[in-house]
Amino acid sequence: MRRTAVITLALSATLGLAACGGGSDPMDTGGGGDDAGSSGDAGAGSITIGSANFPENELLAEIYAAALSDAGVEVDTQLNIGSREAYIAGIQDGSIDALPEYTGGLATYLNPEITATSSEDVLQDLQENLPDDLQVLEISEAEDKDSLVVTSETAEELDLTSIGDLADHAGDLTLGGPPEFETRPNGVDGLQEVYGLEFAGFRSLAAGANLTVQSLANGQVDVANIFTTNPAIEENDFVVLEDPESLFAAQNVVPLIRADAVNPTIEEALNEVSAALNTENLTSMMVQVQTEGQDPAEVAREFVDENL
Repeated sequence: MRRTAVITLALSATLGLAACGGGSDPMDTGGGGDDAGSSGDAGAGSITIGSANFPENELLAEIYAAALSDAGVEVDTQLNIGSREAYIAGIQDGSIDALPEYTGGLATYLNPEITATSSEDVLQDLQENLPDDLQVLEISEAEDKDSLVVTSETAEELDLTSIGDLADHAGDLTLGGPPEFETRPNGVDGLQEVYGLEFAGFRSLAAGANLTVQSLANGQVDVANIFTTNPAIEENDFVVLEDPESLFAAQNVVPLIRADAVNPTIEEALNEVSAALNTENLTSMMVQVQTEGQDPAEVAREFVDENL
């Protein structure tokens, strides 16, 4: 299965910004990441944890922060930075030291021609293409994949069970997703190349936000890119279309960290988080955050207290 190289220039530009000290300008909730690995309580060091701009990633970042703090690490957070294009620049220019990532998304970002789909193969490809100044720690069982979702009414009306079933209808349908989905190889371009889908239009929506769910539910979009752990899928009786061609590769949650920020205390704490996380408990926590409106930091603290 082929993949387009549509984001190669974007990656080059991002890395160029990083080399120049550019990148995102996230809200700083504490000190910067320049002191990562410096001496702290019992040599535990200090670290700045970042997150992408959607609720699940913020929750995971809070879990990392809580676990590291319990291990005696001095922790600052810079949350809701933006898309991968923004936070990769931030981690490479030292604005942040670590953040929760997803193996398939990061691997595709680094290697647009990736064909691996299994957790093991995706991780291997990721490790082979990761810049020398970055590393990933142990992956978790927790997986949150991109998916294409339709309402149950649309699925029944058009007889849809898999992404390929959209081929005869896409020209009459509007696709909704985060802005970067329009240009990433597993987004609009990948859907056209792998499944032959040409949608009538694309509507840019905030990643992981309720706006995507609302837009699908009220008919502003006909098909939406929604993460599989989003509780709104079950709550709204949405239908996740099967992906037989594996356009969306394995997406295991994994800590991404600057190589010069790692020490044994930090590595052990983050690996313990990965060992405790699975798709079921991550989905349950997302119900607390997105459906019940609980504070991600409080949900994270409860998880750490109960599992680590």
